[in-house]
Amino acid sequence: MRSMTGYGRGESIRAGRKFTVEINSVNRKQTDILVSLPKELADLENRVRDLVNTAVARGRLNVVVDVAEGRTAAPRIDLDLPLARGYRDALRTLKDELGLEGEVDLETIVRSPGVLRISEQDVTAEDAWPAVEEATQDALKELVTMRGREGKHLAKELIRLLKEIRASLKTIRALHPRVVTRYAEALRERIASAGLDIAIDDERLRKEIVVFADRADVTEELARLDSHMNQFAHHLRAQEPVGRTLDFLT
Repeated sequence: MRSMTGYGRGESIRAGRKFTVEINSVNRKQTDILVSLPKELADLENRVRDLVNTAVARGRLNVVVDVAEGRTAAPRIDLDLPLARGYRDALRTLKDELGLEGEVDLETIVRSPGVLRISEQDVTAEDAWPAVEEATQDALKELVTMRGREGKHLAKELIRLLKEIRASLKTIRALHPRVVTRYAEALRERIASAGLDIAIDDERLRKEIVVFADRADVTEELARLDSHMNQFAHHLRAQEPVGRTLDFLT
């Protein structure tokens, strides 16, 4: 048996980026999956949802995918050639017009504003998918492990409670045969104390006791409880989802 509450986290580093996936789940009868992705990875929502859906049967799951630039991320350097040529021509014209000494060299042009632009490389959803998939799988493994661990703890507690119920049923079975006898005795005592002229073996009195005995008979209910508790204990050892079955048995 597994619990429906748990948490899992997974990471994957690709092309200098760190992809992190966090999944937390809480109780819910059906499966409800909420996926939060960066805007540039929005196209991966259905893939992430399918991965989670194959690993988890019930519960409300919140999946958060994050991507961060790592220290080894290679920046993209864009060169504006038309602008560089413009700087070169303008500097040469300036040199000639003013009669200045010196050459228009590479360092001068490179240092000119806008010639080189350094920016982070954009990540596409398709390129990111292998890393997101790996991080999601790792997060799911951790989540399922935690849910299993908590499920074992809950099963242990439920078994303890079943033992208490069985002990109570044993007491009920021992006391049940005395119920009708005590009712008959109490009924006769009330008749006697009321001064009613009714014989102990009066037919009406016997019928009243018979009706009470029929209503007080819990043999069928005790047998049903035994059956339900045996099934309950059996399902606690199952690995597949058993929440709905346990709900019915209780």
